Amino acid sequence: MEVSSGKPYTQVEEEGYVVRQFKETVLDEELVWHRDKQDRIIEVLDGEGWKFQYDNHLPFDLKKGDVFSVEAYEYHRLIKGETDLVLKISEKE
Repeated sequence: MEVSSGKPYTQVEEEGYVVRQFKETVLDEELVWHRDKQDRIIEVLDGEGWKFQYDNHLPFDLKKGDVFSVEAYEYHRLIKGETDLVLKISEKE
């Protein structure tokens, strides 16, 4: 089931992870610095031109197949690309 909760993405919940999609039409101002309550492992399933940035670090390109982690309460953000971005997000145990 696809869920939209007023966030700049839609997501489908699967067993043990979610697949989250950010449309290419998302507004830059919707992609804000934020923190999550859980450690997460993120895999890039699709998307061109998107970047990810940790607080106090330079942004890096997101490419299909990339896997990286975000620690709980660590500030981070996405920077908009040219196509839809699709991520697989799992919470660390």
